[in-house]
Amino acid sequence: MPSQPKNLCCDAIAAKSQTTNHLTSMKQYDINKDMRYLELLSNTFPTVADASTEIINLQAILNLPKGTEHFLADIHGEYEAFQHVLKNASGNIKRKVNELFGNEMRESIKRDLCTLIYYPEQKLELVKANEEDINEWYHITIHRLVRVCREVSSKYTRSKVRKSLPQAFSYIIQELLHEQADDVNKSAYVSAIIDTIISTGRADDFIITICNVIQRLTIDQLHILGDIYDRGPGAHIIIDTLRNYNSWDIQWGNHDILWMGAKAGNDACICNVLRISLRYANLTTLEDGYGINLVPLLSFALDTYADDPCTEFMPKCLKGNDIDERDRMQIAKMHKAIVVIQFKMEAALFEKHKQWGMQDRELLKSIDYQRGVCTIDGKEYKMTSCNFPTIDPNNPNELTEQERDVIKRLHDSFVHSEKLHKHIRTLLSHGCMYSVFNNNLLFHASIPLNQDGTLKEVELYNGKKYSGKELMHHTGMLIRAAFQNDSDPHEKDYARDYFLYLWCGPDSCLFDKSKMATFERYFITDKETHKEEKGTFFNMRDNEEVIDRIMDSFGLTGTNRHIINGHVPVHASMGENPIKANGKLMVIDGGFSRAYHKETGIAGYTLVYHSRGFELVQHEPFTSAKDVVRTGADIKGTTKIVEMSAQRMKVADTDKGKELSKQISDLQELLYAFRHGFIKERR
Repeated sequence: MPSQPKNLCCDAIAAKSQTTNHLTSMKQYDINKDMRYLELLSNTFPTVADASTEIINLQAILNLPKGTEHFLADIHGEYEAFQHVLKNASGNIKRKVNELFGNEMRESIKRDLCTLIYYPEQKLELVKANEEDINEWYHITIHRLVRVCREVSSKYTRSKVRKSLPQAFSYIIQELLHEQADDVNKSAYVSAIIDTIISTGRADDFIITICNVIQRLTIDQLHILGDIYDRGPGAHIIIDTLRNYNSWDIQWGNHDILWMGAKAGNDACICNVLRISLRYANLTTLEDGYGINLVPLLSFALDTYADDPCTEFMPKCLKGNDIDERDRMQIAKMHKAIVVIQFKMEAALFEKHKQWGMQDRELLKSIDYQRGVCTIDGKEYKMTSCNFPTIDPNNPNELTEQERDVIKRLHDSFVHSEKLHKHIRTLLSHGCMYSVFNNNLLFHASIPLNQDGTLKEVELYNGKKYSGKELMHHTGMLIRAAFQNDSDPHEKDYARDYFLYLWCGPDSCLFDKSKMATFERYFITDKETHKEEKGTFFNMRDNEEVIDRIMDSFGLTGTNRHIINGHVPVHASMGENPIKANGKLMVIDGGFSRAYHKETGIAGYTLVYHSRGFELVQHEPFTSAKDVVRTGADIKGTTKIVEMSAQRMKVADTDKGKELSKQISDLQELLYAFRHGFIKERR
């Protein structure tokens, strides 16, 4: 039997000796340790009444419907499409409006109401320009918005709703939410509130506020499964949006890691970031978003490649990003300049870390510069061009003095960008390599596997090898070490270098392919050399046994468990199904990037997990917010029900519910301690 706490009075000791059986039936614990915890808990709940009230409150919360989770992946800088999907919650708001109003309103009116909720400021301008009786419109619309807000807030406690309300209209919204206009005793009261909002000229502000509250309450938790950066023009805008979002998390993607590596000072990552930005003529994020100074690179490129047409390096100008011929030529020259520097910087790291086994990617050594051919895997290939004025054939990986100067200036620009620093810190504080939410395993790309489908051991630092969950965990810790001032200097240096391996290493959790064929795609026309063989995970992700093995290793239990990830675009136009392994794996590469639309035939998928189950939404390409406001043309989405629960899920069925149940158990022990004299109430 545990020893008695020294500070118990005689009556308490007597009471305890009489209730040994009761204590035995409760959870076993070290009473000294547990009493210290209960004494701390009693500071928050100092009386039986306080503890009882909290138990009642928590028990009630357990019986509320499960909050809605929203899953997005592979946004790739397409901030307008991202913001719209965020505003409409992948059609969840439209579903709520349809459920609430049914046949009460015409489809066009419901569509206008949804558009108002998504874009209140813009829609109000349009309405006021066309509405004859604006006061009547205000009155009708506010009543409708209050009904929608009441519906989306019904999953939450009054306390949580109150905390989500902006101060300016908090009291008014609370009153309207909790009073019914059809209540005879309160109808005049409700009408007076709305009439006064209109008469005091506050209707627009109120409508904007309540629309934003509806957006916020529709989604309880937002999950970003990686790849905010690259291709599209507004990655910085996306992160600014997330910084102001109420509750979200991110599982880092390979493109996020590339930018994190650039901020950490990995020069090879800096080159890759610039190369991708120049390839898609996307300089907005670099220059306007983060203030990266590209003038040194431009000057160097124009001087070095003045007479080079740089045909292979002409930017891919996506729709809406048309540029004139002069700018195209300048970008192409900058593009080639940074690509050559990139190959040299990568080679230096491949030589430094031979254990990565990537020396075969030092292809500048494999070129016969006189004949213009490159030898890959023992076979010669004719190159598209072989004009490399900064390469010494006898020492091809050596940087010239001018290249060293360019990369030093770019390095300083990335490392000292204040806004980039804030954004990477945001990714670190909200992110990790993987997460488990409500029995769903979330990660961006893959879990390295052996050929037989078993978990593969991968070496990280100091010869230590890990697989599965341990690999993901220690990879995340290594990433954080690159940004911590108190890290071991050798580990920090290795962590900074390792960002490149995470970007393109064969056994990287974020890449998992045989090679990254950047060189071949630029300089060799034979498409056989462009192939990047996918890792075992991608080849076996439809195998239910393999997926079960992965989930087992991460501690997921029961039948209702899933893996949700992105990274690889789903080729819907070719009939590929995003639901794999008998429903246990869902691939939701958002396909937001316009670069993928031709390849996939759609604008990708998002996933909604509400109290009734999973809904996968397949999107068509987004046009613009202006089109939505003007015509009410929402993103066209096809909803596919993935899995529905026999009974509506409650908070008790979630991770939060498990935590609340533990709190209830602790409070019950506190009540026992109060009532039997172990701890005195402080009235």
